[in-house]
Amino acid sequence: MAFFALSRIQPLALLSATDLAAGYDRLLEENRHLRRAVTSHAVIDQAIGAVVVLGQIAPEEAWRALRDVSQRTNVKLRTVAEHVLGYVQGGTLPEPERLELAKAIVRYRRCGGRPAPLGDDLPAPAAPGGAATPAHGAGEDGGAPAPTAHRPGPARPASAGERGTAKPTR
Repeated sequence: MAFFALSRIQPLALLSATDLAAGYDRLLEENRHLRRAVTSHAVIDQAIGAVVVLGQIAPEEAWRALRDVSQRTNVKLRTVAEHVLGYVQGGTLPEPERLELAKAIVRYRRCGGRPAPLGDDLPAPAAPGGAATPAHGAGEDGGAPAPTAHRPGPARPASAGERGTAKPTR
């Protein structure tokens, strides 16, 4: 017994049971791929957020950094993202990925100055070419001071020189 159905894509073509079964299998496979893609996308997005925080860089640069690590270590992007997420949750990052991530963060950091340390297991790499980092207060070209991020410290009382003698206004 043969069954036939009308195709939505080609309304005048009749489909056999074999064609319908093949179409069903194709849709199941496509569904599985889409589910995997959605899961991968979520993992990669979370890793981008982690790299944004670790490297103090913009999300676009964090994406580029993850992509670079994947390409330079020949590890799938999803796997690199999983490793980064494991690292920020207290795990370890494989050495080649750790080194490439540190290099990529320095490469994509927008503001100049010295690279900030990236935690105990992910130190900032030395300046390119083995050169020393710029002296404190000098920019990369030795000119104007590089912007520095203010990190709040413990509260302290103002010293005598910092106290103003101005009278309060009424």
